[in-house]
Amino acid sequence: MNKLSHVDEKGKANMVDVGAKDDQKRVAKATGHITLKPETIQLIKDNSMKKGDVLTIAEIAGIQGGKKTSDLIPLCHPLQITKLDVKASMDETGVRVNSEARCIGKTGIEMEALTAVSVALLTVYDMCKAVDKEMNIDEVKLIEKTKSDMQ
Repeated sequence: MNKLSHVDEKGKANMVDVGAKDDQKRVAKATGHITLKPETIQLIKDNSMKKGDVLTIAEIAGIQGGKKTSDLIPLCHPLQITKLDVKASMDETGVRVNSEARCIGKTGIEMEALTAVSVALLTVYDMCKAVDKEMNIDEVKLIEKTKSDMQ
């Protein structure tokens, strides 16, 4: 088993020192889903929710959330994000959110991609909670993580 990187030799929380690592181009993609009642899906499709355009607001919230990741997750390094894209779309059972985060840095950007998806889904939940008491957020996961040397 590999050693946990955020724990020191005494088992205490520790921020990893990435200072000696080379900068690399890094990309992470994440996805998640919120299951909604058919009536709620129709309200979103008709843009009839009292709080406004659910999908657009969720996308903007996801971008904002991804940019704040190091403020939310202890021991997470602040990164020089070069691109954060969040797309929310309707499917047969609710809303699917996909994110792609890019940076040039010494450590991965997967937490930003996952946070963007999570905040977007929480925004859908907040905007729909008055009409749907059976919503379920699930399937939040990292789907791709890559890094490449600078050229």
